[in-house]
Amino acid sequence: MRERRDRRDFVLANTAPLRPPHVPEIVLHLADEAHELWAKTEEALEAIGLPPPFWAFAWAGGQGLARHVLDHPALVAGRRVVDFASGSGLVAVAAAKAGAASVQALDVDPFAREAAELNAALNGVAFRTVSEDRIGRALDADVLLAGDVFYDREFAARLAPWFDRLAAEGTLVLVGDPGRAYLPRDRVERLAVYEVPVTRALEDAEVKRTTVWRWRGDRRPLPGLDAQAPPA
Repeated sequence: MRERRDRRDFVLANTAPLRPPHVPEIVLHLADEAHELWAKTEEALEAIGLPPPFWAFAWAGGQGLARHVLDHPALVAGRRVVDFASGSGLVAVAAAKAGAASVQALDVDPFAREAAELNAALNGVAFRTVSEDRIGRALDADVLLAGDVFYDREFAARLAPWFDRLAAEGTLVLVGDPGRAYLPRDRVERLAVYEVPVTRALEDAEVKRTTVWRWRGDRRPLPGLDAQAPPA
């Protein structure tokens, strides 16, 4: 318990409540230029035993996916939802606000677990948080939401067959992606595109075109949405 309190204290000490620009109805504990965490390199973080703090930032893929869920609540309403690689828990918060029957925020980083719980409380919602690697395992969920997960070749190679299997088993898999290199575009179909404001210190532009994709393995009609989807 002491370790969890220490991690929670670290999150609070290195962030402030901020509203992501593409989903301003949500408030998150995020780092900005005023926090030392913003400037630390990956090497400096490793030296103090801290994994890269993905939980401290609202990444474009997560913002786009959260926006889509809030604008199309029928995707998750009354359903069991997993926010995979949840980071700050932004997408989990959006799913809870959109009426999901249950939400689980899943991330291997224990700091992300604390950040997600703090952010749930900040937004007046509740969901379960889990800090472990469940790639390749069955999920007790109707919907898997994944924001900005195809940034690394090896990680993508692990995810794609798992997403294939989940979709084939009937799980709706939705991915928010701002053009990362390792998204397998032959496996997805486009649902929506958003122009997401981001921080130039983290990205190569001030606005990232972010697409919400549906994993092709799941061919069921989306409630109230398929007729509006742009062509793939």
